[in-house]
Amino acid sequence: MKPTPEARPGPHPVDVHVGRAVRWRRKLRGLSQQALAERIGLTFQQVQKYETGTNRISASALHAIARALEVPVAFFFDGLPETVGGAGSQEGTGRAADEGRSLTARMLGAPGGLAMAEAWLDLPPGPLRHRLAALVQTTAAALRAQDRASAA
Repeated sequence: MKPTPEARPGPHPVDVHVGRAVRWRRKLRGLSQQALAERIGLTFQQVQKYETGTNRISASALHAIARALEVPVAFFFDGLPETVGGAGSQEGTGRAADEGRSLTARMLGAPGGLAMAEAWLDLPPGPLRHRLAALVQTTAAALRAQDRASAA
């Protein structure tokens, strides 16, 4: 028997996903947590808890956040994997599209992710981008191998 969402330890994966989307969009708009909190009538601590998924966002709060960040409420659910969101959460999209949106949201929501994406787009397409991508991929592969070795 599957555990109910209430029985799971820690934040629910949907709450974490929505929180990351809020953080990503807030950063994209150049707003601090304090500025968003003021726009929606909450404390910045509450915004922090929403962004980490520690606290669930009520429908009315999500509506206020969507208005403040100038996106439809559905924006916060984009890229939610079907396995997390339940049946029909991404009707009409393929698994690769779901994973691509999820990866993009995770990358841009990670510390430094938005700054890295902005800097990347300032680079001209071509050899420099290819070399930097290879450097990042090689570094990540080495760190993963190191983690596997230390776990064994």
